Amino acid sequence: MNIFIGNLNYKVQEEEIQNLLEQFGEVASVKIITDRETGRSKGFGFIEMNNDDEAKHAIEELKDYEVQGRKLVINEAYPKEDRPRRPRY
Repeated sequence: MNIFIGNLNYKVQEEEIQNLLEQFGEVASVKIITDRETGRSKGFGFIEMNNDDEAKHAIEELKDYEVQGRKLVINEAYPKEDRPRRPRY
């Protein structure tokens, strides 16, 4: 299951998120999204867990959980819908 995690402190590292989620089961991958130009975290990311039951349990347990002073937003991630690209100015 792919999990969205948001409202992350910009200083949170992928390893910290992985350690947090591993309490609930095997974590296949963690990716915090960064700005292409600055490399700074955008404050959200995605976690892949192989076992759906473990992933759902993690989501339930970590709703409103606080990490580095910010309450997490965590839920199942869904594929981005096809939509027209916005022009870049």
